[in-house]
Amino acid sequence: MAYKVVRRFKELKHDGHIYEVGDTYPNKGEKATKARLEELSTTKNKYNTVFIELEAHEEKE
Repeated sequence: MAYKVVRRFKELKHDGHIYEVGDTYPNKGEKATKARLEELSTTKNKYNTVFIELEAHEEKE
């Protein structure tokens, strides 16, 4: 599953990579745990902010 960044953040688990709004998370070649995905996609983090959202894929007819 791919996620879209909705708020800029620095990912300490990916060597300090800065993710900008609109970027895909995680970067190609990087992996994220379920716990990390939940932390970034909900307000269950120290900033109480959503940083990523599940990317919606439109199906073509």
